[in-house]
Amino acid sequence: MRRVGAFAHARGFASHDHLCWSYRDRHEFRARAREFLADGLAEGQRVHYLTATEDAGLGLDGVEVSLVHENYTPGAVVDPAAQARSYAEATDRALRDGFTGFRVAADVTGLVRTPTQLAAFGRYEHLADHVMATRPFTAMCAYDRRALAEDVVTHLASLHPASNAEPPFRLYACGTDGVSLAGELDLAGRTLLSLALERADLCPGQRSLYVEASGVRFIDHRALVALAEHARGRGFDEVVLRTGLRSPARLVELLGLDGIRVEAG
Repeated sequence: MRRVGAFAHARGFASHDHLCWSYRDRHEFRARAREFLADGLAEGQRVHYLTATEDAGLGLDGVEVSLVHENYTPGAVVDPAAQARSYAEATDRALRDGFTGFRVAADVTGLVRTPTQLAAFGRYEHLADHVMATRPFTAMCAYDRRALAEDVVTHLASLHPASNAEPPFRLYACGTDGVSLAGELDLAGRTLLSLALERADLCPGQRSLYVEASGVRFIDHRALVALAEHARGRGFDEVVLRTGLRSPARLVELLGLDGIRVEAG
């Protein structure tokens, strides 16, 4: 089971977990990154730390350390597919080398400063989450709140199953090609949902887009329409929404919404 929700610390995350950590205090972030990476060492994972400053591995033996500017030029826009593929390959190499998996803590604030960077990195976050859902890969993505607008931080948190902040909802990977939603999908998060779906850029591998929504506490008709419109725009025949809530099925029937089917789950 992947850990989902808001957390006050970075301990206890295992293979397949994906944590977004936004911070204002660099020392506090280093303490959380140390917790996160120490767990990886204890689990026998290969552990890497990507930092914007010289942090000397956080005082942990066995941590591979690299600097952001050594890997990315200033203003770099990531190639989402290539970046996700590189982490899949790094995980596979770690397994071949006798590790139990691969874990990385990365301060990637510098890769989301411009709208173009943010669009590409948001897409990468979702692709990387699919890698984590299917491989023993674990990541902590850190963002400096002092350098980013609040809505940017909220958007990035919404693309992670776990974070230290609570966005209105979360959109994250489920299996090889499905997605999960958790939280509340109401008017307040309407624009954010459309943006998250755009960043995820879900593409049909089958006729229906299956959305596991057992973690959704509330969903209104606007969110249902957004899901159906997104699916049509991406070439799906329909959305299959799996939820324990009764209201979505009633809304679909009462409003005659096309392109969305609700299943109990």
